[in-house]
Amino acid sequence: MTDIEMIVPRLHQLGFPELTLIQSLNVLPGSTINLECRLPNGATGKILDDGKTYFAAQVEKADSDRCYGVAADADQLAVYEYGCNGADAVLVAWLKR
Repeated sequence: MTDIEMIVPRLHQLGFPELTLIQSLNVLPGSTINLECRLPNGATGKILDDGKTYFAAQVEKADSDRCYGVAADADQLAVYEYGCNGADAVLVAWLKR
């Protein structure tokens, strides 16, 4: 089973209805998708590595002007919620694999 074949079903199980719409992932550099975000403990920071590549996707949040963004590699799966151009990003799920 490839990484993508493992990641997509896991996304569908997280409880975010919009993530069930994701059927494929793109490969993107960390430097492009490593958002400064509010972490669950209230601090802000980046959790991805700018030098790595990630399987990623974006889907619009229902009835909102915000989106969910997903980034995953062999070690972790991160789900962000953010506004236009990644503004006001919040880490809403972070799973170590």
